[in-house]
Amino acid sequence: MQIKAIALAVALSGSAGMAAAQTVPVADIPVTVDNVPYAPPETVQRVATPNNPKEERLKVLIISGQNSYEHDWTGVNNRLRTQLKDTGRFDVRVTEDFDDGTLAMLKKYDVVILNYSSRWNYGDKEQHVWSDAAFKALYDYVAQGGGLVAYHSSFTWGRDIPEYRRLLGAVMVPGVSRRSPPDAFTIEIVDREHPITQGLRRYHWNFMEDKYTNMVFDPDAKVQVLATAIDDPADYDPERAGPKYDPKAYAPEQLKKMGGMGKPNPQIWVQNYGKGRVFSITLGHGPDTIQYDGFKTLFARGTEWAATGKVTIAPYDKAAGFAVGK
Repeated sequence: MQIKAIALAVALSGSAGMAAAQTVPVADIPVTVDNVPYAPPETVQRVATPNNPKEERLKVLIISGQNSYEHDWTGVNNRLRTQLKDTGRFDVRVTEDFDDGTLAMLKKYDVVILNYSSRWNYGDKEQHVWSDAAFKALYDYVAQGGGLVAYHSSFTWGRDIPEYRRLLGAVMVPGVSRRSPPDAFTIEIVDREHPITQGLRRYHWNFMEDKYTNMVFDPDAKVQVLATAIDDPADYDPERAGPKYDPKAYAPEQLKKMGGMGKPNPQIWVQNYGKGRVFSITLGHGPDTIQYDGFKTLFARGTEWAATGKVTIAPYDKAAGFAVGK
C-alpha cells in the first residue's frame, strides 16, 4: 500500500511538472492603510484598546448615548473607534452622556463625531435633548475652530432647533424627507477635487444602508456637496420596495409630487461653521454596513479633514481611483 502511494505521488508530480509552463498570474495581496495584509472582514467585533499616550494622534470624541430603535449605536461606536484607531492617526473616546456637556470638555479634542438621535422612534413627539448650555458648548466649540463629523442618524432630529440645522447643514423632516427603499446602492463622488475625495474612484457601493433623500438644507449653510445618490422612482415599485412602503402612498401619481425623486440627492457634504469644519455623512446605519472600503475611506479621511483641514490617510484598496479603459 505504501509503495503504491509513493508511485502515485511521483506520477502526479510528473504530470504537474509537464503543466508547469501554464502559469496563472497571481495578484499581490494588498496592504491596508494600517500596513496590514488584507484579510476578510472579521465576523466578531474587536474592542479598541488604549493607545500609548506618547503617540501623537488626533484626539476624537464620539458623542452618543441615545438613538432610534433600529440603530445598533453601541456596535457602531465600537467599530468606528476601532477602524479609526487602525489608521494610526486617531485616539478615540466615547461619551454616552452629553446632557450637560461643556466647552472645556470638548476643547480637549481635535474633532467631535456626533452619533446621536433624540428619539426612540423617528415619529415620536417626545425626545431626549441636551441642556441649552450643552448645545451652546457644541456650537461654540465648532465656531472657535473645532472639527465636527455629523453622522447618519444625527440628521433625523434637530429639525425644530434652528442652530442645530445650521450646524449640520441639513436634516430629515417627516412628511418631506424619505428613507428610500434600496438597501444596496451606489453613491457618486461629484466633487473629486476636495482633499477628502481626491484619488478615490467615482462610484462606491453601500450595503444594508439607508439612503436619505429630499433632506431639508438650511438656507444659511453654505454646503459643498461631495457625493450624491439617485432616488429612483422604480425602486418604489411594490415588488422592489417590499411591505414597508405603502403602495398607495408611493403610487406613480404620488411619486411625481415628491421632491428629489429621480434626481441626485446629497449624501456627503462639507461646510464651514465659524472657524470650524463640518463633515456630514448620511451613511453608516449599522456596524455591518461600515466595514466596506468606500465607507471606511470616506469616513476616516472626512474625520481627519474636519480635525485638521488636510488629508494624509491613503484610500483603502477598493476605494482607490483607477484608470478607466475605453
